[in-house]
Amino acid sequence: MRQLIASAVILGAAALVGTSGHAEPPVHLAPPGTMGELPFSEAVIYGGFIFLSGQLGVDPATGKLVEGGIGPETRQTMENIQATLTRAGATMNDVIKCTVFLADIEEWAAMNAEYVKFFDRKPARSALGTAGGIALGARTEIECLAAAPDDDAA
Repeated sequence: MRQLIASAVILGAAALVGTSGHAEPPVHLAPPGTMGELPFSEAVIYGGFIFLSGQLGVDPATGKLVEGGIGPETRQTMENIQATLTRAGATMNDVIKCTVFLADIEEWAAMNAEYVKFFDRKPARSALGTAGGIALGARTEIECLAAAPDDDAA
């Protein structure tokens, strides 16, 4: 059994190496506007995927967290994710996986009420509460992995 698992891991790694050898270099998308000074890429497109950094419920026009708690923050977070995907040439239907971080796991239902409005097809998801809080005092942070558009299909 160990040999079978080891073979599967080696084959999987070989497949990744084989595809990444022909891939273009990663494309790094900077956060929009005044948020462009942040110390990370908003998203990185590589190997057929779009890796989105965690998004907060920040109004891109002001750079400040929206008011009103978990509901409005989640809505703004999802709008920010949608805008990032649009800049990368993708849509919410291309999202494969999301990870949701909550300042208080008791707010899961309120977060989920907004989150589900953004998907026709539900991606895989994990959600967890944080012990030390979230940047800017946010109630939620959501990161996603999406399929990159196939440039050859155009």
